[in-house]
Amino acid sequence: MARLAALPAGSTNGIAENRRYMVTKTLFSGGRSVKLVAKELGGSDYISLNVYHLSSGPRLIPCEMSRVKVVHFLLVLRITDQDAA
Repeated sequence: MARLAALPAGSTNGIAENRRYMVTKTLFSGGRSVKLVAKELGGSDYISLNVYHLSSGPRLIPCEMSRVKVVHFLLVLRITDQDAA
């Protein structure tokens, strides 16, 4: 979850697996809920996840894809700029 927390809120450009993405991180409920959506630029890949910060700890909920896919994406994502929006 540290990788997700380190990403800036709002829209940014990034690279993962040599593919370019528009990445949007949105905070809800004072940061207790985080939504991340990444759309491949010029391609069809799409990443979507939610993280809920519960009293029992963070809970990752991938949106219609495997947990492995979203965790791998977060690990390899490199932000290339923070002025995309």
